[in-house]
Amino acid sequence: MSNPKLAYFKQEDILHLALSDEPEMGSVEVAPDITAELNAMGDLIGIEILNASAFIRDSVLDSVQARILQLRVMEPA
Repeated sequence: MSNPKLAYFKQEDILHLALSDEPEMGSVEVAPDITAELNAMGDLIGIEILNASAFIRDSVLDSVQARILQLRVMEPA
């Protein structure tokens, strides 16, 4: 895999991770607002995230909340 490239398009709120410079020959929506970009052989060459700011915010909040809950469970009573 070549050097991954990350681009954020503020006006459209799209985050794009290019894993390869190969041309995109297809794509698959893997979750709402998340698309996997594929080359001619079906290999992953990129990921596009729509509504990226909300996705990142929610992902970080979920991770932080899970970590806080885990720490609370581990605390002695």
